[in-house]
Amino acid sequence: MNFSAAIPTFVVTLREGVEAALVVGIVLAALRKAQRTHLNAWVYGGIGVGLGGSVLVGVLLSGLLAGLDGSTWAYAPVVKPALAALFCGVAIAMLSWMLIWMTQQAKSLKAEIETALSAALEGSQQAGWGVFGLVAIAVLREGFETVLFLAAQFQQGPVPLLGAIAGLTGAVVIGMLLFWLGIKINLRQFFKFMGILLLLIVAGLVVSALKNVDGAIAALSALQPDTFGGLCWSWPASCLLGPQVWDARGVLPDTTFPGILLKTLFGYRQQLYALQAVGYLVFLGTVGRRYLRSLDAPAAPPSPAPAQPTLVSKS
Repeated sequence: MNFSAAIPTFVVTLREGVEAALVVGIVLAALRKAQRTHLNAWVYGGIGVGLGGSVLVGVLLSGLLAGLDGSTWAYAPVVKPALAALFCGVAIAMLSWMLIWMTQQAKSLKAEIETALSAALEGSQQAGWGVFGLVAIAVLREGFETVLFLAAQFQQGPVPLLGAIAGLTGAVVIGMLLFWLGIKINLRQFFKFMGILLLLIVAGLVVSALKNVDGAIAALSALQPDTFGGLCWSWPASCLLGPQVWDARGVLPDTTFPGILLKTLFGYRQQLYALQAVGYLVFLGTVGRRYLRSLDAPAAPPSPAPAQPTLVSKS
């Protein structure tokens, strides 16, 4: 079994899971400080609903792709790569937004959560639902990003799911170390390292998205050559990806080590076409540059409250 396919989903799930764990930990700490620990059950309920909703979406998306994979419908070879390309595109957009926007907003994360929690606690009768909604939305948001990434990686089989489980387990452990045991972890360095690694993984997702688009157009032109045959302007090298940049199948295949590790972590492909190379470089030159610039922002000062564990900013 090829366990290298689990690395990207491990990275995504670990990073997203730690962000959700920070929200949950801050909420639990604030409830303890306000002597409202009787509302902790609402926090755990929000976690359960957020995780359950994410799993449900993942099952639906995976079931849809699996159904198309075994379908005899004439247009299934067109719809399946088109959907995979759509999932890739949405995952790229959401993960890129998370890398840049969340890194910039991380300095005020604790204050914003505590402010929202204070507003929820003002109405004593609805306080439980307010806490529940705050936690459920946070967990569902992080889970949905992970599920989209998993759906985009569906073609690699069940191994990515193992990476997701391992990443979620790691996030739970980090959350326990921070908020239950009071151990200080340099979250700023953690998120910086994971962010750069995730940036390269998402750049590889750009290459996969373009390949899926090319596959969908090629299948459509094969079904209706008179109508859509003209879309494959760079045939036979590819449909619309342009000329081939390299073919390293005989030197460094991406199905065996070390090529498969390079493919997993850095977006390497044994066959690369011009549009894929341009898309990869443009992504790193735009999103990557903005993300790296956001890392240069000064870190927020630690919280003055001595009773809470110091959270180091992700920025």
